[in-house]
Amino acid sequence: MRSGVVGVVLAAGSGSRMGMPKARVTGTDGRSWVAAAAGAVRDGGCEPVVVVIGAEAELVRPLVPGFATVVVAPDWAEGMGASLRAGLRAVTAAAPGAIAALIHLVDVPDVGSAVIERMVTYAAPDGLARATYAGRAGHPVLIGRTHWDAVTDAAVGDQGARSYLAGRQVTAVECGDLASGIDVDHPTLTPGQRPR
Repeated sequence: MRSGVVGVVLAAGSGSRMGMPKARVTGTDGRSWVAAAAGAVRDGGCEPVVVVIGAEAELVRPLVPGFATVVVAPDWAEGMGASLRAGLRAVTAAAPGAIAALIHLVDVPDVGSAVIERMVTYAAPDGLARATYAGRAGHPVLIGRTHWDAVTDAAVGDQGARSYLAGRQVTAVECGDLASGIDVDHPTLTPGQRPR
């Protein structure tokens, strides 16, 4: 394990506003968003990498790079909370020596390895850190291992770790010089992309 940080890419949603699962969207470079996100997490210093899929899993699974472990969240339709629970449970078993998990989303396509690398430097077993973009909270989120069980218990609906992070000491890591961090939810925002 290079950094002691395990990467978790959440890519289970149906992408109802996008018209397809965002994991299946391809960028102008021809790479699927799920492959790009997993690559960014690995290249930024996380090992192992877990990718959580759900909607159209049979079509998404072949797009996940071979270096990543695929986890299917059977209750993915519940929202991001189900994906986060599945991912944290998987890394608890797969990465016993990890000090932290970096939670990345499939639908922030301009967040690359440079953001991940910056976030990884804040890893600590009891730490919590979140990327910000011009002061606006975004992803990825770094969760120290001592928080994993509590975050798993708190992850419900479409909130992910939001309720757990509220009111806690979370280090804001400004990354606006590296990316916009914008969640892309609609195809008109992403010209040149197509389903796979």
